[in-house]
Amino acid sequence: MNPKSPRVLIVDDEAEICFLLARLMVENKFAVETAQDGPTALQLILSASPDVMLLDLRLPDMDGKEILRAAKDIDPDLPIIVITGHADLSGAVEMMKAGAHDYLAKPFDHNEVVRVVHRAVAERHLKTKLKNLSSQVNETSSLSKMMGSSNAVRQLITEVNRVACSNFTVIISGETGCGKELVAQAIHYASNLSAGPFIAIDCGALPPTLLESELFGHEKGAFTGAVTQKRGKFEEAGKGTILLDEISNMPFDAQAKLLRLLQEKKGYRVGGTETFTMDARLLVASNQNLETAVSEGNFRSDLFYRLNEYIIKIPSLRKRKEDIPYLANRFMKNTSDELGKNVTGISPSAMEIIISYDWPGNVRQLRSTIRRAVLLANEIITERELKQIETPISGIDVHPATGHDFPWGDCSLKEIVKKSTNEVEKEILQQVLKHTGGNKAKAARILQIDYKTIHTKIKLFGIPKNGGTYDKR
Repeated sequence: MNPKSPRVLIVDDEAEICFLLARLMVENKFAVETAQDGPTALQLILSASPDVMLLDLRLPDMDGKEILRAAKDIDPDLPIIVITGHADLSGAVEMMKAGAHDYLAKPFDHNEVVRVVHRAVAERHLKTKLKNLSSQVNETSSLSKMMGSSNAVRQLITEVNRVACSNFTVIISGETGCGKELVAQAIHYASNLSAGPFIAIDCGALPPTLLESELFGHEKGAFTGAVTQKRGKFEEAGKGTILLDEISNMPFDAQAKLLRLLQEKKGYRVGGTETFTMDARLLVASNQNLETAVSEGNFRSDLFYRLNEYIIKIPSLRKRKEDIPYLANRFMKNTSDELGKNVTGISPSAMEIIISYDWPGNVRQLRSTIRRAVLLANEIITERELKQIETPISGIDVHPATGHDFPWGDCSLKEIVKKSTNEVEKEILQQVLKHTGGNKAKAARILQIDYKTIHTKIKLFGIPKNGGTYDKR
């Protein structure tokens, strides 16, 4: 029997009736389970997840209404068709009032039985589809609440809804901090895999030697420190969704193993000989153009072509500035509530500064800046708080000084942005490394950047291990 055939549960204490109805259902391409008592029927609802139930009104062990109520507690949308004799039509009517879908009177007209069951299954599938659409609306509404209501975000929501109902592998591209994981979560929760887990892995936050073990798992003794068997994230994701963030940082060996896993839907743990099955949907994210990475020899072309079933490009915050006031006010309110403060707004001049800035760190940088401003503010965020933060935004003046008071001298805009970005990156790295006690891998995970990048920036800025102030002497 095709596993996608509609499933019918027949419940009748007469073995002949069960046999007759089961044969009729099988002849009409239904999958069938039978039960001759109430407890068995309820157990089959749990284990077999039928699409429709045919229920005899009179069973010796449980009353029909009792079974109906218990079945509805397990599966509220399960259509239940009552089987009754002509002498007990009033009981069938009572069952209809209690939530039964329809009834069939003995003796049966075979065509009528098939027609009623087909209609019940069709209505159940329609309800399921409507629920899934409602879930999509709720999840994309949540995405709007998280990102804003600009035309760019509305287009993003349209793309999420379009691809969520498919099993396509999706490449989500965009600059660091623009919300790639939010979009991946929206795709997951709007899909038919939403009941399964959503697991995100940053391919750049782990050393290459540990990444493969994290993704594919390992067997006991596979390497030093592998004291027990460990399932990888591909197994743990089950029938859910796994996001590989910053996939461009994945080593070539792991890329080859991933390609084989996607093609065969089976993989091996590190040091193992037995396969595991991958049932999860794969989404990947990158702040680099993967096609460019392929042309430069930094990413496997065969893996790129396998992943490239659908691409969603998330616009940077500077390209959707109309979302900035909404996001700034949301971060302000959330932080004010978190800190138990009563910061109620952002002054017009401060908002003008916030909107005029290009936010190279996107939404993540905006959130960090607003949180620090709330910490400093009393009742509203003003220009004063923005200047106290000592980040690049504090150097933007909507009424700039003239002559020798201008802080940037003869620097070009590009030079100003580069210098300011370096300053804020250095400050943030110092603070996070202090917080992690110099643990670079943990700092990379917190900042959502790859392990290689954090090493490069620490060396570039001359930051000591504990994140302290760099002494140039």
